[in-house]
Amino acid sequence: MYKRRNFLKTTAILYTGVLAGAHNAYGAINDLATLYPHATKFELPPLGYSYNALEPSIDSPTMEIHHTKHHQAYVTKLNEAVEKDAALHHQTLEQLITNINSFPVTSRAAIRNHGGGHWNHSFFWTILKKDTIPSSNMQKVIAKNFGSIEQFKKDFEKASVSIFGSGWAWVIKDVSGNLSICNTANQDNPLMDITDKKGTPIIGIDVWEHAYYLKYQNKRADYAQSFWNVLNWQKVEELYMAR
Repeated sequence: MYKRRNFLKTTAILYTGVLAGAHNAYGAINDLATLYPHATKFELPPLGYSYNALEPSIDSPTMEIHHTKHHQAYVTKLNEAVEKDAALHHQTLEQLITNINSFPVTSRAAIRNHGGGHWNHSFFWTILKKDTIPSSNMQKVIAKNFGSIEQFKKDFEKASVSIFGSGWAWVIKDVSGNLSICNTANQDNPLMDITDKKGTPIIGIDVWEHAYYLKYQNKRADYAQSFWNVLNWQKVEELYMAR
């Protein structure tokens, strides 16, 4: 018993010494960014609402698969890419996608595809909410840039259906505060340094087939028209005013 007590006491002293040494060496023992060079880890964000919250415009099965399968896959693959390349460690998602060309060539495709997929979907979930309408201020902004709300919707729907294959349609704000509509292929977005048309997104619609096919099949135009029923105009205005 005596020997056992001495052993435990000695072990505790040694363990305390190791912790003290680590603290002195790294500053703060809980500084994961210093202690663990692979600490960057992206996570699937919660929707903030139920999977059936956007019915009937976007059906519950589509939302659940889209969020838990497709979006999760982008997060998982982005984390795998970050783990493999020290140049990507401790970068925010926005730092990654806005500076793709500054990172090693071997990692650029992963940042573009999986980082883009993670950012685009994270953005998309935040601008969805049923039964909102643009404020009088936002109606004036839209009219100033596109002529009228009706014309704006037509132009945006046209952009949504004109994308060949998979991609996104966006409304972006430039540095002068002007709005415009643009498309990007795959998981590109207007924040990326590799895109031709750059700006800050305030609206975006995912027109990959996985976003609408269970309900709309090949009728992308119907999906684009139904999008207005679930666009969160309050969030859109918040994004417009913030940037």
